[in-house]
Amino acid sequence: MLEKLFGRSKPADPPDSVLTGERLRAVEGSASAEMAAQYLCAPTALMQFTMDEALFVVSYMAPRKIPMGTTFIREGDKRDTGFMLLVLDGEVTVENVVVSRTSPVTVTVLGPGSLIGEMGLLDGEPRSASCTASTDVRCATLTRDALEKLIDENPQIGAKLMMAVSLRIAERLRDSADKLKMYAQLTQAMQQEIDRLMPT
Repeated sequence: MLEKLFGRSKPADPPDSVLTGERLRAVEGSASAEMAAQYLCAPTALMQFTMDEALFVVSYMAPRKIPMGTTFIREGDKRDTGFMLLVLDGEVTVENVVVSRTSPVTVTVLGPGSLIGEMGLLDGEPRSASCTASTDVRCATLTRDALEKLIDENPQIGAKLMMAVSLRIAERLRDSADKLKMYAQLTQAMQQEIDRLMPT
């Protein structure tokens, strides 16, 4: 995938010539496509897309509906890693299995505008968490094959998308590191209190 993005010997096609083609016409007038594009353009999306660029990305995505209660990504799954989702409507609960507990721990709840599954899409490694639809969910799906096609057809927009996804992953990793630090501090404080109450 990265070879396709960075290994081209000829210049990328001018964005305007691509953006006015069949891809934009395919999503023209679609309310769901407009909504997905608006989420991709939002300041919190980190993507720096114009509306036309966002619609171009959306034209490679497929709509999907997930019924409430469906676990559509399972932690440790090695088989079905080749997609990511953009949530349009509804909420998704993200859970991790913790060794010391018999039931999963809720990590976060994601809503409209959230990207899910981007790490698996990029590296193909087993899923790092389980995702369950807390409500009926409407989303847009980008597969690895579709991403590679996007990069091949417009490397400039593909590079923007890859950069944005990488920034989102980095943001989540920093958040996880902060949570682990807080957990370690809490554990240390609890141990100190136990030692104070029960001196050896």
